[in-house]
Amino acid sequence: MTESASPAFPALVAFDLDDTLAPSKSPLPRPMARALSELLAVRPVCIISGGRFQQFISQVLERMPADAPLGNLHLMPTCGTRYERFTGEGWHEAYAHDLDAAERDQAIASLEARAKQLHLWEPDDIVTGPRVEDRGSQITYSALGQNAAVDAKKAWDPDGSKREALRAAVATDLPDLEVRAGGSTSIDITRKGIDKAYGMRALSEQTGIALHDMLFIGDRLQPGGNDHPVLTLGVPCHAVTGPDDTLEYLHRLIPSLRAGKPADLELLLSA
Repeated sequence: MTESASPAFPALVAFDLDDTLAPSKSPLPRPMARALSELLAVRPVCIISGGRFQQFISQVLERMPADAPLGNLHLMPTCGTRYERFTGEGWHEAYAHDLDAAERDQAIASLEARAKQLHLWEPDDIVTGPRVEDRGSQITYSALGQNAAVDAKKAWDPDGSKREALRAAVATDLPDLEVRAGGSTSIDITRKGIDKAYGMRALSEQTGIALHDMLFIGDRLQPGGNDHPVLTLGVPCHAVTGPDDTLEYLHRLIPSLRAGKPADLELLLSA
């Protein structure tokens, strides 16, 4: 557990997306969209995820209420290598840190070769959607395809051993890039040092809000999880088990923030 000394804590609430706000690659449930809109009315909110911006549009923005105060929403696709803000006339990309063409080609080649070598390149007839996706600032391998069913993804690698074997093999090919396990079936490749901790540091720089005054909510805060770098950075964190758990937590958090009372740290923090 990490504590904050600020009486206004949290000054900003940040979330992972898949399996925290919504099931993997699925749209926000309507109750979650309403809760996020209510939270945006009292605090800035950031969503940071390995997905590309188009995924944020379909999973989040198209589900938000028409009157949601989007000016308070910060979006950080591909683990913060991109940063999007709403200007009133649409979404504006404040920055993007793309891989160069040679780096992207090397990453794609390694993913395919190593997945085949480890027998993790699944047959075409069970893969749904893109298997390897070039997101500009990130290359992502999804073993069952980007559009695979949530239940199938959960069943593919329940203990994480397949992802870790592939991650370790690809990392030996790409020593100058960051290779990490992403979602339940995915491997993400970015520039060295790019992870959710990088994104949170960038968010602090962009907003002027100190890291210890933020609250991060995610489902993979354990060592090896793709949310864990945020915890090691010293950002106060709350662990959830899935979207239903997150929604229940927000139903406790929002009234406290709306009342303007200092938040109860024992209520807010667990990791």
